[in-house]
Amino acid sequence: MKKIIFALVAIMFSASVFSHGPTPQKVQESVTIAASPQKTWEALKNYSELKKIMKVRSFKDKLMKAKYELIEKDVPFSDYNAQIRVKKGANDNESIVQWTARFYRTYKLNPPIPEGQDDATAVAAVKKIVGPGLEGFKKYVESQ
Repeated sequence: MKKIIFALVAIMFSASVFSHGPTPQKVQESVTIAASPQKTWEALKNYSELKKIMKVRSFKDKLMKAKYELIEKDVPFSDYNAQIRVKKGANDNESIVQWTARFYRTYKLNPPIPEGQDDATAVAAVKKIVGPGLEGFKKYVESQ
């Protein structure tokens, strides 16, 4: 009897392994900025270009970490959340800003996946936000 119950549990578990949805995706990029970490952090808290596309979920001053969620909903990905961290660079007047975004593709069911709703499309779309966002922020901080 124990063998039958064990076999049934094993079958139920193995079937659930194959019925999962999409895997989470991640984009992580960083940029080095010629400014102190404190100056960079203060600039990040007031950076209006970032506020146009994302809503702040939290600022953690001691960790110099901010969490965001995307405002725009017409994008080829879902469940987007991001964090931006400011760290000390090679010296006191250099910062490293790291942007980490986690998200899923739009289509949440198993294959076949409709064109434009796949993982590659989602990753490419997020990279179009993160890369230019970091470059724009770098120019903003270094021009002050």
